[in-house]
This record gives sequence, C-alpha cells and structure tokens, in this order.
Amino acid sequence: MAVTKNPLIRYKILDACFRNPYKKYTKELLLETLNEKLMELFDDESQCIKLRQMQDDIAFMKSAEGWSIELAEEFDGKKRIFRYEDLNFSINNAPLNEIELSEFQSAIHVLSQFEGMPQFEGIQEIIAKLKYDLKVDNNKQPFIGFDTNQDLKGMEYFSQLYNATQNQEPIQITYKDFKAEQPYTFTLHPYYLKQYNNRWFLFGLHEETMKPDWNVAIDRIVSIETSNVKFIPNTTIDWQDYFSDMIGVSKPIDGKLEEIVLHFNQLTGKYMENKPIHETQKHKWLNEETLEVKIKVIPNYELERLILSYGDSVKVMEPLFLKESIKNRVQKTNDSYTIN
Repeated sequence: MAVTKNPLIRYKILDACFRNPYKKYTKELLLETLNEKLMELFDDESQCIKLRQMQDDIAFMKSAEGWSIELAEEFDGKKRIFRYEDLNFSINNAPLNEIELSEFQSAIHVLSQFEGMPQFEGIQEIIAKLKYDLKVDNNKQPFIGFDTNQDLKGMEYFSQLYNATQNQEPIQITYKDFKAEQPYTFTLHPYYLKQYNNRWFLFGLHEETMKPDWNVAIDRIVSIETSNVKFIPNTTIDWQDYFSDMIGVSKPIDGKLEEIVLHFNQLTGKYMENKPIHETQKHKWLNEETLEVKIKVIPNYELERLILSYGDSVKVMEPLFLKESIKNRVQKTNDSYTIN
C-alpha cells in the first residue's frame, strides 16, 4: 500500500487528535479518523495507511528526532486512549525537529540558486535570514542547478509585472513583437504570469479589444508605466484549466481539442515512456521498433516546434492537417539546404 509522500501531513492530523479533549481516540478510531482526513485531502484510497504505519508515526513523534511528545496513560475500559499529557502542547508550536530542519535547509539551497536574478530581487535578504536562523552552511558548494537565462531581455521588468499582477493594477505597456516594424502601446489588466521554454509571458485583459487572454512575451516589452484606469478583474478564465489542454502558451482563436497520434522509433520511444509530452499521454509499443504516443491537446505553434525537435525519430500519424503542416515545414528546411 502506498503511503503519503509527506509524513508531516499524517503527523499534523495525529497532533490534532491528540489535542482534542472531547473525543476518546482508541487506536481503531484514531486510524479511522486519520484515513478519513487523508481521503478528504487526496481523494485517493492508496494514500490511506494501515495500523502498523500509524504506530510507526506515533513512535517517531515520541522520539527525540520527532517532537518528544508525551501521551497520557489513559484507558476507556481495557482500551488505550490516545491523548496528550499536556493538552496545550502541539507540534505546531514545538521547535523544528531534525526532519523539518533538513527539509528547510534543502529548500534554502534550492532558493539560493535564484539569488541575483532580477525576477527574484529581494530574495537575498530572506535567504540570508533563513540561513542564519537555521544554521545553513554557507560554504557548501551548489549541488542543484536550474535551466535559467539571467541575460534574457525584459527580465528587468519582472518584479514590476509581478507586483502589478499580484496587486491587480492595470499597466500601460509599450511593446514590439517580431512582426511589428515599430513599437506600439496598449493598456493591460494583468492576470497571470507563465514561464515556458525558459521565457516568461504575461496574460491579461487587453483593454481595447477586451480580449481576456492577451499574451505578452516579457522579452518583447520596451517599457512599462502605471495606468490610472480602474482594474477589471478576471471572471472568466481558470488559468490552470486554460493551459491544461495545450503545450506552450499560444491558444489559436478557433483551436479545438484533437487527438494527436505520433510514432517514435525505438531509441526515442524509450525516452518518451519516461518523459511524457503531455499529461494526457497514452502510449504502447506496436512492435519492438515503434512506440505509439497519443495525446489530446489543441494543436498550436509550440506543438509543431516540439514535434520538429525530435527530427527523424518521430512521425505524425494523425490528424492529417498536422501531418501535412509538419511535412511542409520539413520540406522547407530541406529546400534551404539544397546545394546548387
């Protein structure tokens, strides 16, 4: 049986039970309550635990590595009642134990990788304070890295865009896209920041067209100014759902969900098994040489670019219009290498 990835969730549920002065928690009722709470949180029976795991959790909470909790010697008939000796005690108020301290220290090492990046300005002070409070070794060499581009144009605006989005403040953006000869200015009501392929994009309501999912590439911004217009809140788009049915950040106006069928050769197929293209991916080996991958997404520019990145190790099977589009792109590429 699978166990919840974060045992701290179970410890906190047990802690709440142990502090309850009105309910007599026997081990049976304690286990029942614990699993009910886990089901409420995860809606997944595989996250429920058995008595042995709960006993191990309680033993850890009693240990010095945990919180050294003290349980009362209390019985209801022959059944042991699980309750704190001191009902004012809670692990939430106790000092960090070794596991929590280790997790915080690991998190700080990860955060440290963002020091010096303009989109995370101000984080240095927070990291320094946490390092001091939690006694993190400043001389420890970095052992984790992220794919970041600190020299990406426009990142100097990130903090301003972040604050405007968080505080619901309209902004006036001067912008120059790849197709425009001259920059142009518009008012945007910022709703959501999204990173894709090491680039940042801002989505919001374009005031002139009233399009609520106007897409702004941060590296194409020329300047930003505050706007005095009243903010128009987002009432139509759930951004998690918005991006769930596509790859990347561009959603065609008339785009619709399609089943994409791709065939990968043996070598790349093994890679695709472990690194799905999309959360909807389903795959099966048709034979020893071919892995069939199916995803349900709205076809867009980013999907085509992704398919092309696999070169001759992939073949588009369906839909036909996507197959033709990829074929034409490959043909244009081949033509550009024609030797006269």
